[in-house]
Amino acid sequence: MVAKAIIVLAVLMCTAPAAAQQRPLDTQDPETLGAGRVLIEGGISGAHGMMYPLSGLEGNLWQLPVLGVDVGISSIADLQITAGPYRYLSITSREPAPLAGLVTATGDSTHAVEDITFGAKIRLAGETERRPSFGFRFTTRLPNSKHRSGIAQGTTDFGASLLAGKTVQSVRVVGNIGYVIMSEPLDAAKQNDVLTYGLSFARALTQRAEIVAELNGWASTRNGIAPIGTESRALLKFGGRFTQGPVRLDAGVFVGLHDIDPTIGFTTGVTYVFNAFTLP
Repeated sequence: MVAKAIIVLAVLMCTAPAAAQQRPLDTQDPETLGAGRVLIEGGISGAHGMMYPLSGLEGNLWQLPVLGVDVGISSIADLQITAGPYRYLSITSREPAPLAGLVTATGDSTHAVEDITFGAKIRLAGETERRPSFGFRFTTRLPNSKHRSGIAQGTTDFGASLLAGKTVQSVRVVGNIGYVIMSEPLDAAKQNDVLTYGLSFARALTQRAEIVAELNGWASTRNGIAPIGTESRALLKFGGRFTQGPVRLDAGVFVGLHDIDPTIGFTTGVTYVFNAFTLP
């Protein structure tokens, strides 16, 4: 499935200019905001057929809203914070699972706050005519949500990845490769190092509108069956963006490529970029 998705993305890479921007994509562009600039983004997303192997819950997930803040702390570095205050799962089925007994939700729904992720992105080399730009990003996800909701991992994860981006003719192509050290939810003394990856492109239709697509996910490196809660996951996403001055609107749809991924979902949101301060 992943190989077929890469072929689909390659076929779609035609011409048009595209800037280094994020939403609705998850693949990180190595280009940074710039010193003193701040990006604020927010949106909502819905996913059909979301599965939680730890609790045995399956249902339709709403995230209201998904929030992100990027701060340009220098000309080559950004501080990034991502959080989503509220997640709501409409439960469609319950299956036996290791932590099912900890779930306190007894009805047909459950909810929880989103885990907070702190990170930083550094541009290592700028793009030239022959060479792509390169960057490095690291993140730490904190366990704000608890197991009793049934939709929480309850672990702290650390990730690092290399970023590359190149404008080919008039298409912006971005790739990520890295890893995440995922604590095993059922054994805090163990971990599973998963390989993370992302490939995205953006193709402009006009000076303000563009279409985007990406393949983004992670793959377990453990031999045999991955520990529950660290299974391989991947999404194939298609969407569009419209920019008016400092404001950008976006929307996208996605499909899951693994059995435990959502079957289909959507996301929509808005991004605002502004000059916030001047560095001494």
